[in-house]
Amino acid sequence: MDIEVLKKKLDTYRDKRDRIVNVPDELRMEVLSAWEQWKGPAGDFYRAIGSSHKGMNAMIGKAKKLRREGHFPVQEFKEVKVVDGGGAAVSNLSGCNVIELAENGRIIRFGQVELLIEFLKKAA
Repeated sequence: MDIEVLKKKLDTYRDKRDRIVNVPDELRMEVLSAWEQWKGPAGDFYRAIGSSHKGMNAMIGKAKKLRREGHFPVQEFKEVKVVDGGGAAVSNLSGCNVIELAENGRIIRFGQVELLIEFLKKAA
């Protein structure tokens, strides 16, 4: 979404004291999506949409909470291929040597023990 369009949408919810109030959940999710795709300092994002970090942090926090609670579906699954040292993608998950990690209703499958250990190290 264009940042200028998002700014205009948010401007429609400004009150007399120039605060953004009564924002619908769909617009909160649009702000979160734009914020996640923003490449650059957070301060530049806040200036681009014409707001302060205090108001936007609260809005982004509420949008994250809505997503966690399942009010909005998570975007489509994207398969991640791990490249081994030789440059070949490791995608052989068929067979019985698959390790599954189930967490919060999500399943992550690892084809090799080393990949699981590396994932756990990075997640810790």
